[in-house]
Amino acid sequence: MRAIIQGGAFVVAGIATAASAADIPSTMSQGALIIAHAPPGSAVRVNGKPVHVGDDGVFVFGAGRDEKGPIKVAVGSRTVSITVTPRDWPIERVEGVPPKTVNPPPNIAARIEREQALVVAARNRDDAREDFDHGFIWPVTGRISGRFGNQRIYNGDPKAPHSGMDIAVPEGTPVKAPADGIITFAQPDLYLTGGTVLLDHGFGLSSNFLHLSRIDVKVGQHVHQGQVIGAAGKTGRATGPHVHWGFNWFGVRLDPLLLPGIQ
Repeated sequence: MRAIIQGGAFVVAGIATAASAADIPSTMSQGALIIAHAPPGSAVRVNGKPVHVGDDGVFVFGAGRDEKGPIKVAVGSRTVSITVTPRDWPIERVEGVPPKTVNPPPNIAARIEREQALVVAARNRDDAREDFDHGFIWPVTGRISGRFGNQRIYNGDPKAPHSGMDIAVPEGTPVKAPADGIITFAQPDLYLTGGTVLLDHGFGLSSNFLHLSRIDVKVGQHVHQGQVIGAAGKTGRATGPHVHWGFNWFGVRLDPLLLPGIQ
């Protein structure tokens, strides 16, 4: 049996013997991850993109912050249309951010672009590993100081929506892997995100941890759920110590609060 998250609620589904409505939800929330089943050996496409299907028929996909849907999931010759339910995205005002990190000069902007290109490349990894299979735990426990998807205004200047979840904890707090995975990126001093680690969970799913004060892992290392990968900090564009936990399905940013095992 496996848990499927559907718009923030959990549904338990067994291994499918036929592509039926029970195996793929009819609705999902913006920012949600779906872990679903098809008949073993099926070919599955999500909006035309082929996705991995496990030996037991498991496959995954997600809806981004601004996804309006419907999302088309084709299992063999049958296509399911999934309605994406919208969410209300509040505004977050963040004051006291160093001005040079809000509107960087051209040379720094070029550095940021180079660094972000490396992160994007790491997120495109597409392994058949099912390290996500046992669900997810919190990397740290603390007050949620920034939520996924909220519009961010830094020092009065509107910027892109928040791409993950901020958890306020003391500097040096150990950060744990929320699920098994392979480290695909680990750099201590990116301009915007400071100490940055990417952890790939397979099937295009990955976690990223930003603003770390210490990194305890190396690229290529396989880590287990609960293993310490670094320490919380306030490096990069940060006003205080916290852990930014982002979660992606390839380039689609998802809400960590909607991951299986988190709520």
